[in-house]
Amino acid sequence: MLKRTHTCGELTVEAEGCSVILNGWVDTRRDHGGLIFIDLRDRYGITQVVFEPDAGADLMEAARELRAEFVIGVRGTVTRRLPGKENPKLTTGAIEVRATGLEIFNRTPTPPFEVTASAASEPNEELRLQYRYIDLRRPAMQRIMLIRHRMAQLMRNTMSRLGFVEVETPILGRSTPEGARDFLVPSRLHPGHFYALPQSPQLYKQILMVAGYDRYFQIARCFRDEDLRANRQPEFTQLDLEMSFVEFEDVLDTMELLVKEIAREFSGEELKLPLPRLDYHEAMERFGSDRPDLRYGLELKDLASVAAKTDFQVFKSALAAGNRVRGLCAPGAAERYSRKDLDTMTEEIKVFGAKGLVWLKVESEELTGPTAKFFSPELQAELRATLGARPGDLILIVADTHAVTSQSLASLRARLAADLKLFDPKSFHYSWVVRFPLLAWDAEENRWVAEHHPFTMPLPEDLPLLDTDPAKVRAQAYDLVINGEEAAGGTIRVHNPEIQAKIFALLGLSPEQAQEKFGFLLDALRNGAPPHGGIAFGFDRLVMLYAGLDNIRDCIAFPKTAKGTDLMTGAPGTVDARQLRELRIRLNE
Repeated sequence: MLKRTHTCGELTVEAEGCSVILNGWVDTRRDHGGLIFIDLRDRYGITQVVFEPDAGADLMEAARELRAEFVIGVRGTVTRRLPGKENPKLTTGAIEVRATGLEIFNRTPTPPFEVTASAASEPNEELRLQYRYIDLRRPAMQRIMLIRHRMAQLMRNTMSRLGFVEVETPILGRSTPEGARDFLVPSRLHPGHFYALPQSPQLYKQILMVAGYDRYFQIARCFRDEDLRANRQPEFTQLDLEMSFVEFEDVLDTMELLVKEIAREFSGEELKLPLPRLDYHEAMERFGSDRPDLRYGLELKDLASVAAKTDFQVFKSALAAGNRVRGLCAPGAAERYSRKDLDTMTEEIKVFGAKGLVWLKVESEELTGPTAKFFSPELQAELRATLGARPGDLILIVADTHAVTSQSLASLRARLAADLKLFDPKSFHYSWVVRFPLLAWDAEENRWVAEHHPFTMPLPEDLPLLDTDPAKVRAQAYDLVINGEEAAGGTIRVHNPEIQAKIFALLGLSPEQAQEKFGFLLDALRNGAPPHGGIAFGFDRLVMLYAGLDNIRDCIAFPKTAKGTDLMTGAPGTVDARQLRELRIRLNE
């Protein structure tokens, strides 16, 4: 067997005259009459190999058989390329290997798409996922996988340097009501009983704090059986960690050291610490989102005072119902968007419950648009002043509940910023959003639910509100936001069993139900739990951001589709009747 002495990405003119063996895949093949050239590819790079007639008829005959993606070994001598034939884009571009031997390890059929880096277009995603073993050969995918590898290394090294200990927690655990739906695993040894795959290591890492491991971390696999929205996967990876004897700012200060290392390594930026902190309510008021992209402005403004003075019935009805009238101003966008574009925007925000979109264009000293007639010259001037609007700008207004106006305008804000190129797509902005609400009201179930999870500690000054006004209780919760993406999220945990029991009661759990579901945690809290808190970084999302991707499936080696299927293996699949009998499971037809 021709075993490689070098990779396809390392040979230079310094190796001229050396006899080498290369292994890899045929990237391209070119037959120039008497000479046959191939580009041989492995994950390290590409080397040009030339087969010449004087190497022998048998070798030339074998070389003529070569096609794209054949797996081969080549023996040959390193020589300089002819003057003018160098390829400065390749590390190996100054040399070629003159072949003296060839071994074909695997003859392959024509691949379903081009693997070479010079392919004219990217393959269809369904095809890529079906033939993932071929897709992962593409240089673009291998670059992403190497970024993922380097990020995992950096995280482990940095966490170890900061005094954290890596501890693995179970994959097979107990189903607990923490938010998303669990993936369940039936137990053969305990018929009728089920394990649950972990949504996160949340409860185990809290127990590790009780056990005295004051700084824990792991790169953990997590599972959530939920409907897959954009850039969500049923199984994902997170950097999970917990710290004892800490307060809110201690966690943020420590994590910023990690974020600084990540930024330095993957974007070349030297971050200035501390990172900006933005209160949740301020973020929602100014940007309509708890993960705002702060690379650009387009801030939302409250327009209630102007709206109250108009005769526009939509505004009057909204204010009478206790709702909001809010808007934003897009600089220089009046001519950018046609009436058809604005109608499309109106349809897009209806998914958030908006009933319509008011748009106005600033032309010279007046506003134009279907609703401009409802604004007197004085009100037009007041509206322009409130929004800082100038001639050529576009004003967009939504009147509805706080939630609907927030979601609608946040969506429009992101669209406008992309359309108008208001930010450098290669830039990064980092900020913390802090002090989230502890609870949210679920109208369908007519009860409180946890905004983050049931184990989140309220702000000390808000503890009395648990008894009097739960809606106003703020949590010691914090999210790291990078470019409008939630890159990490965490909280200070409840270490006092009495407070934990009170929160469980607000969530509708009786003492008996709380003990049945979370008895092991409550028992641990009663047995010497220190003050503690932690955070989890979305590992896949971080790789996506720093690799410059829009699709999280591209940074996972073997992802699922939006429907939760694996097109390569056919998972999920059926199992035979014997397996079901062993588990004492019967399927309903």
